[in-house]
Amino acid sequence: MQFTETEPRRASRFGSIILVPVFALIALMCWAFASPIGSSPDDDFHLTSIWCGLGERPGLCEAVPGHPDQRAVPFAVGETNCNRHFVGSVETCPIDGLGAGSMIATARGNFSGEYPPVYYAAMSVFASTNFTVSILLMRAINVLLFVGITSLLYYLLGPSRRRTLVWTWSIVIVPLGAFLIASNNPSAWAVISGGTLWLALVGYFERRGWRSIVLGCVAALAAVMGAGARADAAIYSVIAVGLALLMTVARTREFWLKAILPLGIVIVAGLFYLVSNQSSVASGGLTGTHPPSATGGFGLLWNNLLQVPSLWSGVLGSWGLGWLDTIMPAVVPVLGVLAFGAATYTGLVSMSARKLVSLVIALAALVAIPVWVLTKSSAVVGQEVQPRYIMPLVIIFAGVALLQANGRPILFTRLQAIVVVIGVSVANAAALHTTMRRYISGFNVFDWNLDHFQHWWWTGAVPPMAVWVVGMLAFAAAVYFALAHAPRERTMLPASVA
Repeated sequence: MQFTETEPRRASRFGSIILVPVFALIALMCWAFASPIGSSPDDDFHLTSIWCGLGERPGLCEAVPGHPDQRAVPFAVGETNCNRHFVGSVETCPIDGLGAGSMIATARGNFSGEYPPVYYAAMSVFASTNFTVSILLMRAINVLLFVGITSLLYYLLGPSRRRTLVWTWSIVIVPLGAFLIASNNPSAWAVISGGTLWLALVGYFERRGWRSIVLGCVAALAAVMGAGARADAAIYSVIAVGLALLMTVARTREFWLKAILPLGIVIVAGLFYLVSNQSSVASGGLTGTHPPSATGGFGLLWNNLLQVPSLWSGVLGSWGLGWLDTIMPAVVPVLGVLAFGAATYTGLVSMSARKLVSLVIALAALVAIPVWVLTKSSAVVGQEVQPRYIMPLVIIFAGVALLQANGRPILFTRLQAIVVVIGVSVANAAALHTTMRRYISGFNVFDWNLDHFQHWWWTGAVPPMAVWVVGMLAFAAAVYFALAHAPRERTMLPASVA
């Protein structure tokens, strides 16, 4: 038996939900303008790798005679003056025309294949000597990819899976997800992949006809994006495939024929992982500079097991953004963790043996992967491993928790949805304001008006306060229309998810 809503209410909801991608696009574009060139983690490495992503090109990426491990790139790309060393209150952060016509040699780049090449090659298409335009265009492309892929996924999925999609993104995207998606960092693609691949595969197995085919294509695209951007995202792709198979497996010929696609995804992800030098992290750990841990062996393991949840909450704002130097006000992680916990706990009302096993696997990965890397690196939580490295796993965990199973729907009341909307909207407004203030006037200025004490802003752009207000309102509208008008049909599910 199936219960559906009346056609007028369904039409009204469709008219509201179609506004979500519009407001999401506006909100994330405001995040794209919130920070300058060089503001995302290791941008000196990633921007150089982008400009050299298609090989040597005059004026963009040139060989350095006698130094095969270096490349010459435009000064603005190699130096990234607006990085963690930029104080703001005592200096300016020039953008337009920075270093125009001059090149600088650098060894900071993906010249030895540390990262998979797909992200850098794709973004390199938009590289030019007009640095401001190139940087903002690349950020806009990432935002468009996120909004476009998520909107397509929403259209293709069934009602219950649409709820999973919109609720998952609403409770995990602030602040780290919004910052990364609207940045030049390859983690943008890893985050998009983390929220797309596993759910697209679930829909691929559950749907029929052309929708199933397109969902399979979306899953394949998400896998290539993630594995082609970061080697750890290749591992997460394999985990996502495994969870999707676990939730949908059936003893039918149709299922096993369809399973050829996820098998291919696993093979492709494995190849990306093997050809990347990042794969050595699994055996040798990370080799960054950090103080030696006070203990080793079981003591180090015990400490990291106790502290690893701080990496999860870091996705929601307990860690800084940018080069980990833009510390979020307390309201951001508090509201973020509350919304995340309330939503995922509510999702447990719909439970099955398969979902329980999937949740345990996702949680085990959230613990085991960072703890293993930290142990191999002789490091403690707070060193080496950052929340952005494991954010795709956090998204997958939240999505599995919010996945309807066993025929029992996960339904939120209107009041519950409004409370979450208010919480994540306030967190987003505070995070966006703090990020902008950090670069506009520096660490030691607390004026609420972003138009005051400007030491940096985009030349010719609208005033900072206007960007913040538009971004704050657009995000709130996107989350409101997504959650308050999310599908509420009580739809029977295939037996495979019971």
